[in-house]
Amino acid sequence: MTTGKGKVTCDLTISVDGYSAGLDQTEQRPFGDDGGDGWGDKLHAWFAEGPAEHPAEFARMMTAKAFIMGRNMFGPVRGEWDRQWKGWWGDNPPYHAPVFVLTHPTRAIRSRWTAAPRFTS
Repeated sequence: MTTGKGKVTCDLTISVDGYSAGLDQTEQRPFGDDGGDGWGDKLHAWFAEGPAEHPAEFARMMTAKAFIMGRNMFGPVRGEWDRQWKGWWGDNPPYHAPVFVLTHPTRAIRSRWTAAPRFTS
């Protein structure tokens, strides 16, 4: 048995009342009814301000060895995957490490992502 030490961190932007997105997520409004434009303009404003304004946050994101996300963070498709969907970011995601999407209906994806997302249940 190997006894290596790993490091797991969790970074998640949430509101004071514990939400990271609003209800009624759609392709046009990835963050749903979030009190803003539906693209997280209020809650996730720090991301749009860029690495010059938030160097520590961006450094952590750029040095991550892998990302884990839920199905809603990957896209709005519900139930079985009935079409090709490459994530909210298309072929140019902000993730430059392996991505694991936790979902029951798994699927394969072809994309120009640095590492194609892996779907697991």
